[in-house]
Amino acid sequence: MVSNSSAPADIFVSKRIDTVFIVDDDPLIRASLEIALSLAGFKVVKFASAEQFLAQITRDQFGCALIDVRMPGMDGLELQEQLARQRAGMAVIVMTGHADVPLAVRAIKAGALDILEKPFNNELLVERVNAALAVAHQNAEQLSLRDVVVGRYGELSDRERDVFKLVVEGKSNKEIGRILNISPRTVEGHRSHVLKKMQADNLATLIRMKGYVSSS
Repeated sequence: MVSNSSAPADIFVSKRIDTVFIVDDDPLIRASLEIALSLAGFKVVKFASAEQFLAQITRDQFGCALIDVRMPGMDGLELQEQLARQRAGMAVIVMTGHADVPLAVRAIKAGALDILEKPFNNELLVERVNAALAVAHQNAEQLSLRDVVVGRYGELSDRERDVFKLVVEGKSNKEIGRILNISPRTVEGHRSHVLKKMQADNLATLIRMKGYVSSS
């Protein structure tokens, strides 16, 4: 059940949300974490550097990454900041020695979920990883929903998108008609098509969808 850094790409999918990625240049630390997490039932993938990790995961990757703060080349803080910018589905726990706590605090401010100090307490390790994976699950659900909504929005015509934007702003059919220089009856037709294509039951649902469309 345990994988190594040369694992095939098929493990990097959202359905394997229980995967824990270890990024540490110390082989003894990697081995220790792998044993503890594997015994707790997690799928484990190990990486000896931040560069190796980034080269093998996908942009839409979900899971929990245990990242050492001090590493040659790209350090853990730089890696964490890059993940925060590019991969919202990846929950990050930074690992640190006592002397590196100020650096780890910077990582927390940049979006890491937690700090895990060496040496590790296995019970606490599993507890923290479970908490991080719960966050990753939530991220996965939100990102999946966003992708669905954005995909539906992409199927709208230009005119339907105009109507969508004005409808969620609270404009009436008459007001939309004046703005777009079309009749209220035509607006009603476009509005009906928008609801159908977006698979929205009502205006409130469309308004909630607006947030996903705006962030895409």
